[in-house]
Amino acid sequence: MGKVIAVAQQKGGAGKTMLAAQFAVALAGEGRVALLDIDPQGSLTVWGKLRDGAPKAAHEVRVESVSGWRLASELEKLKAAYDYVLIDTPPVIDSDARRAIRAADLVLIPMNPAPPDLWAAEGTLKLAAEEKRKTALVFNRAPAASRLRKRLEAEIGARGLTLLPVALANRAGYANAFADGLGVTEAGPTTQAADELRAAAAALKDLLV
Repeated sequence: MGKVIAVAQQKGGAGKTMLAAQFAVALAGEGRVALLDIDPQGSLTVWGKLRDGAPKAAHEVRVESVSGWRLASELEKLKAAYDYVLIDTPPVIDSDARRAIRAADLVLIPMNPAPPDLWAAEGTLKLAAEEKRKTALVFNRAPAASRLRKRLEAEIGARGLTLLPVALANRAGYANAFADGLGVTEAGPTTQAADELRAAAAALKDLLV
């Protein structure tokens, strides 16, 4: 059975959808990957349609959109057919987000390295704890180094929370690749962004063992 990763964050602007797509493409180099879009905004579904016509798309990534009572059955089908299933959840704690978190092997919470993003993650962390699901925070659009980032890293560690050891920097390559229906590892495989993403994907895989 495939591993399920729910990408969840209540705060808008954390890069949840972009991260789901980027990790999906990186993982697709090592296994079969499906993306499940349960966010009413449907941005991941649009990305999937762009990907269908993208000549640089090197790996097959299935993108499905579903909501409500059909979510559980669709997840079971995808888990049986794919090695990894990533779910892009709504930016609110609603019934669909709860179903996704309940079904996840790992709840990945993207956040900018700023206190409001950590505060906004509290609801997701609480729900994941109630469902006894493993969680990991990941810094997105992160500066190379800053006093605030180090302070947040210390706070996260002191609380016993897991932080992905690789942060994703604020690089235009991610957004440019997403706009073309690609992952950065396809659009610019030799760039710093691609190296960073591959390292983050490897760290993500380690958490799924």
